[in-house]
Amino acid sequence: MTIEAIETAILDVPTIRPHVLSVATMQSQSMVLVRLLCSDGVEGIGEGTTIGGLSYGAESPESIKLTIDHYVAPLLTGVDATRPAVLMARLRKQVAANHFVKCAIETALLDAQGKRLGVPVSELSGGRVRDRLPVLWTLASGDTGRDIEEAEAMLAARRHNAFKLKIGKRALDADVAHVAAIKRALGDRASVRVDVNQAWSEVTAKRALPMLADAGVDLVEQPIRASSLAGMARLTAMGSLAVMADEALYGPETGFAYAAGGAADVFAIKIAQAGGLSAAKALASIGEAAGVSLYGGTMLEGGVGTVASAQLFSTFGDLAFGTELFGPLLLTEEILAQPLDYADFSLGVPTGPGLGVALNMDAVAAFRRDRSVPTIVALPRQANG
Repeated sequence: MTIEAIETAILDVPTIRPHVLSVATMQSQSMVLVRLLCSDGVEGIGEGTTIGGLSYGAESPESIKLTIDHYVAPLLTGVDATRPAVLMARLRKQVAANHFVKCAIETALLDAQGKRLGVPVSELSGGRVRDRLPVLWTLASGDTGRDIEEAEAMLAARRHNAFKLKIGKRALDADVAHVAAIKRALGDRASVRVDVNQAWSEVTAKRALPMLADAGVDLVEQPIRASSLAGMARLTAMGSLAVMADEALYGPETGFAYAAGGAADVFAIKIAQAGGLSAAKALASIGEAAGVSLYGGTMLEGGVGTVASAQLFSTFGDLAFGTELFGPLLLTEEILAQPLDYADFSLGVPTGPGLGVALNMDAVAAFRRDRSVPTIVALPRQANG
């Protein structure tokens, strides 16, 4: 049972509204879909998705596709498809960095293996302890009134009761006023957090944290640059507000440094940023061992990457700050054959073999960047998957 081929395609899917971060304003999301074809007829799918091209990090959809096509596919084609851990060890030895690439490949390997064995990916990652995950929504239009209306609609629909606000582009006083107005409108009905995406200096952050705490904010995410471990430690030691590390966490090694340095109260676990599901699980274990709370993060993936994250996060004993696996809801088009189950402020984790999802091939064809290439054709599902 060998890998016969690894195919990739970039999809560009519009978002339902502009998504404003301190580093970029997104009008669409670009994702790399990976199709892993095996000699036993089993197919695994994976996803590599970044935020804002190269404005967020060192990988882009274009670099992910190129790396898989020219380096990873030749390395893994023809080898035993039933040993995901062995293949990932080989990949890590031969390909430096490229965490998003490794995540997309590991996701496809685990999806195929789960289908082959007839079990969900969660059972290949230690076994799930929960079937539903709390999911917040990011309010990122930048307009206070519009954000309040959006939050009220989410509460009324029982879709989200925790909200993250993207701040850092405006002056501090204006940002705090924006956040405080939203928290006053929502009151105790919802948790409000903020994400600065490294936009502040430490001096600004020291001024901001008590102001945000007074406004009723529960958590601040990556307020200063990720490389300033000492600065993050000083902010965490203030005790004004829970401080979460996000962009700082590129795998277990950085997680260990942050945990040892007391540089965060909370870890945002992202499977792509960590370098795959196994690396993300190791990062979470470091956090738990150090008494750091966990949060299930996202790179605003589509359905495939979101489900891969959900399968792993369902195995975590601690998810004190929930997850933000809302990526598919930000897109105008559903790329899965069956939409994910968002209800009662949570996401249901699929129970089928592998990831438990299939692609909507019409949507894949419609949003492929290179439509002149024959579209991905889904193989028939095996009797055991």
